[in-house]
Amino acid sequence: MRTLVAASIGNAVEWYDWTIYATFSIYFATQIFPPDNAALALISTLATYALAFFFRPLGGFLLGRFADLRGRRTAMLVTILMMAGGSVVIGLLPTFEMVGWLAPVLLLLARVAQGMSLGGEVSNASAYLAEIAPPARRGRYSSFFYISTGTAVLIASILGFVLAATLTEDQLAAWGWRIPFLIGGVLGLIGLWMRRQMSETEQFEENKEAAAKIKNPLMLTLREHPKAVAQLVGFTLLSTLCYYTFFSALTPYATTSRGADATDVFLALSVATLIFVLLQYPMGAAADRYGRKPQLLIWSAATTILIVPLSFLIGPGFWNMLVVFTVGLGLYTMMTSIAPAIMSELLPTSIRGLGIGAWYNLTVAVFGGTAPLVVTSLQQAGLAILFFVYVAVGAAIAFAAILTLPETKGSVLR
Repeated sequence: MRTLVAASIGNAVEWYDWTIYATFSIYFATQIFPPDNAALALISTLATYALAFFFRPLGGFLLGRFADLRGRRTAMLVTILMMAGGSVVIGLLPTFEMVGWLAPVLLLLARVAQGMSLGGEVSNASAYLAEIAPPARRGRYSSFFYISTGTAVLIASILGFVLAATLTEDQLAAWGWRIPFLIGGVLGLIGLWMRRQMSETEQFEENKEAAAKIKNPLMLTLREHPKAVAQLVGFTLLSTLCYYTFFSALTPYATTSRGADATDVFLALSVATLIFVLLQYPMGAAADRYGRKPQLLIWSAATTILIVPLSFLIGPGFWNMLVVFTVGLGLYTMMTSIAPAIMSELLPTSIRGLGIGAWYNLTVAVFGGTAPLVVTSLQQAGLAILFFVYVAVGAAIAFAAILTLPETKGSVLR
């Protein structure tokens, strides 16, 4: 249990930092970018968010290979240190009025470091959790990955709710947005201390010599495991769109386009996120008992059908937003509860860190990093409904990819 918590707290810090950036971007955009055009400043802030995503595949490749060669534990120490450092830098950034264009440059550098960090964190934490789990309980162990993620997002949304309720708009824009980033730095130090006491996985120790002999490991994943790569990309596409739709993009969209009250949105997201966290372990246990594939098929099919109708409920009123967040995130738990298991079961140990790190993060960069920017651009063009159609199409693609998956419950990792 201590090992599970230590592995998961690092992941929590990683996702906390990414969530608060998207959530509080509407407040600090004009502090870091030229304030004379608020719309352009917000787009520039979200573009920086998107650009950092494209360093995730690089981080996934480098840190994933590092983990395959040097160990999951060592790589996980590096990732949490990079993420916490980037959070502190953002929390202490000088404004555009103080240093001009140096402020956006510093923001970009901090986000690049965090992008690379998160690229390595997801793959290495997933591999670690899957490798320490007994075969018959891998779904349950995997659920801790998004228990930590959901808890981190819950903390971020509660913090947003408290700050929105206690501070004025001017105070949030002037200095209030810095508070969550500095808290992220403190959480990172706690996670670093806990991870120092983790042990390495037996699977890594048994396979590190084989991993060291592999040449061109990225090409090896395509040459020997092309179907697994395609399947990984297929369901990651929808997982990414779900995450950034409900945890990031909807908050600024609901408040700036649909007239929703920020306090109502943060409160609804907080309640739904708590439900999201509580469902992780039961869903992981269900996948261990009934299988991964049925659960993933229900998730992708239901999202295809319901995402567009749900979008019409976005607007003023706490209960409307609660229904949107609860239905969307409730379905999403069918995937998140077993994500580390299903990804790790696709690839052998010697290339597991790199394979997940590279292809998972490339998919996230393309579809997740652009999600808030796409929402904002379509919103300003009066075509916001098309984003939800876009998610529905992604869900249909994921459903087709999941149909080709083998059932892997109870299997021994290769």
